[in-house]
Amino acid sequence: MRSSFSASALFRLTACLTALAMPAQAGAACLAGINLAGAEFGTGRGTYGKDYIYPSAETIAYVAGKGFNAVRLPFKWERLQPRLGRGFDKAERDRLAATVKALRAAGMTVILDPHNYGYYDDGQIGSPAVPDSAFADFWRRLAEDYKDDAGVQFGLMNEPHDMPAPQWLATANAAIAAIRETGAMNLVLVPGTIWTGAHSWEEPREGGANGTVMLGIEDPANNHAYEVHQYLDGDFSGKAAACARADDAVKALERFTDWLKRNGKRGFLGEFGGSAEPACLDGLARMTALVRKEAGVWTGWTYWAAGDWWSADEPLNIQPTPAGDRPQLAALAAGGALPARRDACPALP
Repeated sequence: MRSSFSASALFRLTACLTALAMPAQAGAACLAGINLAGAEFGTGRGTYGKDYIYPSAETIAYVAGKGFNAVRLPFKWERLQPRLGRGFDKAERDRLAATVKALRAAGMTVILDPHNYGYYDDGQIGSPAVPDSAFADFWRRLAEDYKDDAGVQFGLMNEPHDMPAPQWLATANAAIAAIRETGAMNLVLVPGTIWTGAHSWEEPREGGANGTVMLGIEDPANNHAYEVHQYLDGDFSGKAAACARADDAVKALERFTDWLKRNGKRGFLGEFGGSAEPACLDGLARMTALVRKEAGVWTGWTYWAAGDWWSADEPLNIQPTPAGDRPQLAALAAGGALPARRDACPALP
């Protein structure tokens, strides 16, 4: 942990307080975005407006006005598809579609994020209760809805865990095959297992490390990137306000960047975040600067999180308060990471 907030980082933060829409430099990573949480809130299927919510027009306008050009949109698989292998719930499908339409109208790239951690209800994907064919069916239906908009990206699954990497690889390949069978050419974001941490990407685990096993991804369109998450607290979970391992988090992204380069792959930082403590702000600035510097292998990042229903006391929350913007906004811009344009990413090689 760095013992103090460096003078240079303080200067960057001060200079960027009003510079969130600064001009992009050549070679900048394409996406500089935010997770807009709410549609994944609650347990079970729940009741809309009581247990969960999609982003409001006011929140969408706010994040667009701050220079973000992408939104990772978490939602629950069970709510969209209440029965495996069956059609989508009409009301939930309409809510998701209306939100995507509003985000796209605001100039945002949208990353669809079934926020299920590798499960459907209590059944793990790849088990007899939730076979790979059910996950493939889900993605086939979702891809049909959004295959004509290249500004919508497909995040296969949020943070799969408690399964060996080979099991998840088979699941991911089944979903990608189903997506491509629809004719969808959208960018697919592929996580690893073990909550897809950048810090653990190459660690040996039962069945093999993500960094070895997930090279087995089969994508007929060759249009995918590997999604990792990286928090800065003591156990890298994002649950603590203190960023005790900010330096280690930055080093984890550096190692993952090296892995991308060695293997000719692309990466996406789907979740990272910190509180308003100085060590966190410095770490956030260094992380966005790293992704920007290495734009040849990174497609961008989405910070965790904002959203209408977050408590004002949630340390990582950057939903505005009556007092104004949160300090994390300036930290995200400190690396010169927020682009002026909000169009979709260029096609990947």
